[in-house]
Amino acid sequence: VAHGCTGKGNDQVRFELTFFALNPKLRVIAPWREWDITGREDAIEYAKRHNVPVPVTKKSIYSRDRNIWHLSHEGDVLEDPANEPKKDMYMLSVDPEDAPNQPEYVEIEIVSGLPVAVNGKKLSPASLLDELNDIGGKHGTGRVDMVENRLVGMKSRGVYETPGGTILFTAALELESLTLDRETIQV
Repeated sequence: VAHGCTGKGNDQVRFELTFFALNPKLRVIAPWREWDITGREDAIEYAKRHNVPVPVTKKSIYSRDRNIWHLSHEGDVLEDPANEPKKDMYMLSVDPEDAPNQPEYVEIEIVSGLPVAVNGKKLSPASLLDELNDIGGKHGTGRVDMVENRLVGMKSRGVYETPGGTILFTAALELESLTLDRETIQV
């Protein structure tokens, strides 16, 4: 089984543990660890030589992972914590300085602890999060710039965009503050 994870990420650990749980006899091929690929530029050159399409260029060399909850950015200027993220790096959210000056009110209906509607519109969980990503992204909500302690023993800077997740998390905290007693909240 082959994967394209870098040697510094948590993904390689998750993937390989899953592979081995399914079949401990599998052989893992990890080009970043085994071949002469020492950085993203090498990986882009390898892909170009072998006609493998990749969504990055040397001008936009960020490593990005996106799922329903967030979009993460790593690499390029972010390797140095002294560098601010470039304004054009963001894909889910506008710069807060470019966000509308007027607030937008959002009503989230929660039933039995689960969000089920936004602004009166019943939505599936995925559609609800998409809707909140649109609303939050328009207002520059949900940007996080942090340095993580990786499972593999190193630190890595990542910039995350999670507009919908930020809104949902904040709504859950507010609901807890309204409904739970002090001792339960402390637990």
